[in-house]
Amino acid sequence: MEHISIDDFKKVEIRVGEIMIAERIEGSDKLLKLKVNFGDEERQVLSGIAPFFSDPQELVGKKCPFVTNLAPRMMMGLESQAMILAVGGDDENPFSLFEVQVKPGTRVR
Repeated sequence: MEHISIDDFKKVEIRVGEIMIAERIEGSDKLLKLKVNFGDEERQVLSGIAPFFSDPQELVGKKCPFVTNLAPRMMMGLESQAMILAVGGDDENPFSLFEVQVKPGTRVR
């Protein structure tokens, strides 16, 4: 494990986003395309969480933390503009989102 400084960590912006739309991406078994409301803006987020949701509509309305200051990334010809935070998803730990009940756009401190 590589350590980072507190100054490096302070650079990471984590904000709560509300998932408005969740849909599968044609040609991908892993990726979901999410439309996420961050209060002052909406962004498209691609995430490899499809194997954990038989119906992507289960995600609609969930408020979860996202890293919002990563550089945009192209995947399957689509741009992802943030990264959802989650845990588990392996043989020993079930997959889980960090669902919270605060206003979209709230910054995690």
